[in-house]
Amino acid sequence: MPAATEPARAYDVIIVGGGHNGLVAAAYLARAGRTVLVLERLGRTGGAAVSTRPFAGVDARLSRYSYLVSLLPRKIVRDLGLDFRVRGRTVSSYTPVERDGRPTGLLVGGGERRIREAFERLTGGKTEYQAWRRFYAMTGKVAERVFPTLTEPLPAREELRRRIDDEAAWRALFEEPIGVAIEENFTDDLVRGVVLTDALIGTFADAHDASLRQNRCFLYHVIGGGTGAWDVPVGGMGALTDALAAAARSAGAVLATGHEAVRIETDGRAAEVAYRTADGEGVAAARHVLVGASPQELAALTGDPAPEPAEGAQLKVNMLLKRLPRLRDTAVDPREAFSGTFHIAEGYGQLATAHAQAAAGRLPAAPPSEIYCHSLTDPTILGRDLAERGYQTLTLFGLHTPARLFTADNDAVRDELLKATLAQLDTHLAEPITDCLALDADGRPCIEAKTPLDLERDLRLPGGNIFHRDLSWPYAQDGTGRWGVETRHANVLLCGAGAVRGGGVSGVPGHNAAMALLEQRDD
Repeated sequence: MPAATEPARAYDVIIVGGGHNGLVAAAYLARAGRTVLVLERLGRTGGAAVSTRPFAGVDARLSRYSYLVSLLPRKIVRDLGLDFRVRGRTVSSYTPVERDGRPTGLLVGGGERRIREAFERLTGGKTEYQAWRRFYAMTGKVAERVFPTLTEPLPAREELRRRIDDEAAWRALFEEPIGVAIEENFTDDLVRGVVLTDALIGTFADAHDASLRQNRCFLYHVIGGGTGAWDVPVGGMGALTDALAAAARSAGAVLATGHEAVRIETDGRAAEVAYRTADGEGVAAARHVLVGASPQELAALTGDPAPEPAEGAQLKVNMLLKRLPRLRDTAVDPREAFSGTFHIAEGYGQLATAHAQAAAGRLPAAPPSEIYCHSLTDPTILGRDLAERGYQTLTLFGLHTPARLFTADNDAVRDELLKATLAQLDTHLAEPITDCLALDADGRPCIEAKTPLDLERDLRLPGGNIFHRDLSWPYAQDGTGRWGVETRHANVLLCGAGAVRGGGVSGVPGHNAAMALLEQRDD
């Protein structure tokens, strides 16, 4: 997208950052009759929720950073009239393992009977499956009652507790480390690990971390949509942000790409935002400013004290394959195994070991990660020729790789970690994954890896943290304000992932910042 023409000087609202949350806010506010300017540093809108063709001369449009949808309320899609769809996955997950010298695994999907039989085949009995049903019935009840609150003013802690109306669930998710509930409910190491992974996405923590950051991560991963289901965005993640940009523009918002905000001056009633472009510098004025960037960036723009440093802890790998690899576990079709979340080195004990090694400053010897194949559920991201030839995408997300491990030599450590991660995958394949990689127009394998430091450089995610900072509880605490988007400046709101109830591709902070602004009176 080319840079917009020079923005007019005065607006009702200036939004710093054209990621999905900023675009949600822009669309809501412009539809409410406000004049809106969005300043986006990059040459396109979308932030981390974009689709790109990363491999030279290859017609595959991948969700390069964010890649699945769970937390986006249908309310936002309806309110803004978005042309955006998702598809459910028939398989939730497959976790390979070797037991008694033979390859096997746990396939969760294909209906209740198949899931029950898969648990019995792995564990030798009915107990673990029954525990699984009870545990996820509990999280499902919590999801039904918590998810609708995300687009409402923040409830008080006790109000949310009463709404959940299940003291055992409250204790398990909100008061004790999630490791306690996992160990109380499950006995099989592999099953325990599958449950724990939802607490560790982009979050560097042990199952028993006293901070409960792992609980907050787990909560947001099991409440999405009121069900906890993670869906595939049709057309890739860029389809969402393209639809949001179109909705904002059609309502009258000005989207100025290639415009980097460098300073916010405010007296609480009026504000000016200084920006720079490739051609020079400028200033725009507004009554309100919304910031879709991180809390660290907000502090830098306003001159306020910086918040606690954030740290990401993931490896993101994108691949394009000529074909799906064959599995050592011949009882499972690769098309099923890779259509859900394919867990690698994510047994409960393995996750604990990997965390301990990374906390000691070493790369995990067996890096845990998870993979899924977007194109099995949504082949539209592939050009017709690639689809007809059986090409497939793979997205890999690695855990327990905090940014601190890469500071000495990001490139060298990235290469070492990628090699070790693929080696772990290969232990469950009947052929090396590298043999299945497609080649780009220059003859290079179609694979790219991004560390936390790469994400910080490319997207300005602080420390590479995909949530901008540790996730928050979805209830009011001291200083959170009515909507969880308020700052110390009356006319500056935070509409990015670092807001209360931010994180993930949800649009919730954008919606809530727009609602908070529309409630204010402009005297």
